[in-house]
Amino acid sequence: MPDLPSPLIPANVAGWFRSRGWAPHPHQIAMVEAAEAGDSALLIAPTGGGKTLAGFLPSLIELAERPREGLHTLYISPLKALAVDIQRNLEEPVAEMRLPIRTETRTGDTPESKRRRQRAHPPQILMTTPESLALLLSYADSAAIFRHLRCVIVDELHALAGTKRGDLLALGLARLARLAPAARRVGLSATVAEPDQLLAWLSRTGRADNGDVRLVTGRAGASAEVEILTTRERLPWAGHMAMHALGEVYQRIRGHRTTLVFVNTRAQAELVFQELWRINDDNLPIALHHGSLAAEQRRKVEAAMAAGKLRAVVATSSLDLGIDWAAVDLVVQVGAPKGASRLVQRIGRANHRLDEPSRALLVPANRFEVLECRAAVDAVASMSLDGERPRPGGLDVLAQHMLGMACADPFRPDDLYDEVVCAAPYANLARDEFDDVLDFVATGGYALGNYERFHRLVMREDGRMAVAGPAVARQYRMNVGTITQEAMLRVRLNRGPVLGEVEEYFIQDLTPGDTFMFAGQLLKFLGVREMEAQVAKGGTGEPKVPAYAGGRLPLTSALADRVRAMLADPAQWPGLPEDVQEWLRLQRWRSVLPARDGLLVESFPKAGKRFLVVYAFEGRNAHQTLGMLLTRRMERMGCGPLGFVATDYVLAVWSLRTPRDMDALFDQDMLGDDLEAWMDESSMLRRTFRNVALITGVIDRRHPGQEKSGRQVTFSSDLIYDVLRKHDPGHVLLRATRADAAGGLTDIRRLSDFLARVKGRITHKDLDRISPLAVPVILEIGRERVDGSATDELLEQAAADLVAEAMPELGSEGDSQGRLAL
Repeated sequence: MPDLPSPLIPANVAGWFRSRGWAPHPHQIAMVEAAEAGDSALLIAPTGGGKTLAGFLPSLIELAERPREGLHTLYISPLKALAVDIQRNLEEPVAEMRLPIRTETRTGDTPESKRRRQRAHPPQILMTTPESLALLLSYADSAAIFRHLRCVIVDELHALAGTKRGDLLALGLARLARLAPAARRVGLSATVAEPDQLLAWLSRTGRADNGDVRLVTGRAGASAEVEILTTRERLPWAGHMAMHALGEVYQRIRGHRTTLVFVNTRAQAELVFQELWRINDDNLPIALHHGSLAAEQRRKVEAAMAAGKLRAVVATSSLDLGIDWAAVDLVVQVGAPKGASRLVQRIGRANHRLDEPSRALLVPANRFEVLECRAAVDAVASMSLDGERPRPGGLDVLAQHMLGMACADPFRPDDLYDEVVCAAPYANLARDEFDDVLDFVATGGYALGNYERFHRLVMREDGRMAVAGPAVARQYRMNVGTITQEAMLRVRLNRGPVLGEVEEYFIQDLTPGDTFMFAGQLLKFLGVREMEAQVAKGGTGEPKVPAYAGGRLPLTSALADRVRAMLADPAQWPGLPEDVQEWLRLQRWRSVLPARDGLLVESFPKAGKRFLVVYAFEGRNAHQTLGMLLTRRMERMGCGPLGFVATDYVLAVWSLRTPRDMDALFDQDMLGDDLEAWMDESSMLRRTFRNVALITGVIDRRHPGQEKSGRQVTFSSDLIYDVLRKHDPGHVLLRATRADAAGGLTDIRRLSDFLARVKGRITHKDLDRISPLAVPVILEIGRERVDGSATDELLEQAAADLVAEAMPELGSEGDSQGRLAL
């Protein structure tokens, strides 16, 4: 056993390491050294290297040497499950070292009685979430709660930075800097493409060059072993469920101790779990975990995993981050991962031993996903992680924060501005923009100023802004947070336990007696009672599966570039499945392959219409926007557009006539008046405005003793939206809405980069029939949002027809040789 290399490790802590047969890693000692100097730190270390312990170790040492009451360390997690898991794992060393430390969690699942007690007598270490921190900061006693705070640990920092939840947390840290100026900041992350961005996020000035945050890196662990499943079944041309491969996935589960099966959507989680359970002849303990299940059910699954009682868990991003289950020896990703960083994160859930490789299996659902999976494996091997440019903090989040700070204590606008610009997302916030947001929070702004309910702040004689009354503070606290989603209805089993939540629009499409899959079981819909869907077990008929808005993960720019590079370079094809290689060779023979830096556009006739297929590889959101803009332009060109369909890889538009001038069709000026006109006319801005209105508190989802339905919220937001568009088009809410739409649903920045990249590099192939590469996107036309095995069978027949049309010269020979196996 090597000697401990640092005198900063006290005897009892050193003894605990020795009792485990461990010695502290250099990055753990470096974190103690940073704390001893009073410095904040960003730790980037691979999973399995004791990253979380490194974050807590300075706090444990300080509390061991100088025991005290009051909140010392605040741990902030992006997931409630992770906060609970970390608290459970931390209790073990605290108990074994006999430290006088109380650790607790505070999340949305914490009982009200415990929350009140935590405010009056906080533990030394508290695990919480950004939303719960914002709530704590809104109380008048927040200064007393946090006055002894010495450390704030932000886990999985990369998952928060650049999001609205991260904006809210950054503003909360800026307030904590005022309440507890001696508190250090610690960021923990395993997957970081741009460390400077996270250094800026942690800095007290919001800037990376301030030098107040140390960068600590852990040594790299063993390289992950990542395999792409070469299925014995027929590889589908389209679809994203990968139901064809679940028999082979089940065999992998049988061969491992514990397997985490990740999927990309909650609907897919339900279907994959049900199919695995159907073929589970060995009666293996397999569980389901996603964010819409009841908290109690999620906790049971997490506890069973921690105890080693499960052989597999089918999960969404609800288990992406940080859950430390040492028994997991295989991670399966069903469907393409959509990003290299996300894949690294998920692979890191396996093994948790630095010197042993994590093992992962990727299961592509279709042929394009085979290419994406290969690109992701190559990116992981070279540690080329995805990084997006930071965006300014949301004005809607700032409005919510302003109201919360007024709830805690009246503030001077100058003081709050100086505080806010110390948060990285708002470091470049102009004072006039700050004042616009403040005026909106105080009065509602010009168009809403005549309505008393929007007067939420008042100016006192001493120049401080105070909350207008206790009712305003109460409403703020009931609606705090930035997580917006479609209105949800609880699913209750025969007036018994709540199984979880599904989106309201899904329930509205059901009639009593309909069946649907949820929580891993077949349920019969009975009706709606008091914002709850009443269900019974069982039922007959073809079950539906709830699909959740925003469930699809976006394809990252870096991974899309790798896919384009692979398509353009046949030297990269060896190792791909033979039917995929044959598919690409036939595309090269029938048409051409997309260039890495250019754009391939194909046109061909089919079923009395003209099809235009655009191989953009810019992700579904950007393609949806491009489709809207192209159809508007094609209408003006007299082409008679009829519709379009978008995938992550390809966009297809069908019309009466084919446009001939591709340079004019894809000119960058489509992002000007065309974009503005479409956004103003579309329902997308209304949906985005609804979320902005919820975050700012203009519309409240929850009231004492009642909760608004989704229809009520939408009706209220539509009324306000129409008033502002007509009377105050420059209103803060509309500016925030447009910024959100540009960065999220429409992905305008990515679309702008795409149009600039392909300018003058467009190849148009006018074909007499569909090309092999276009088959998958044409199969997407008219598909349901959720697919099962019956849909897959129909797709196989449709694919066979399209393949025969694309390559008639092959005749039966192609089938007999298996080159075009579906």
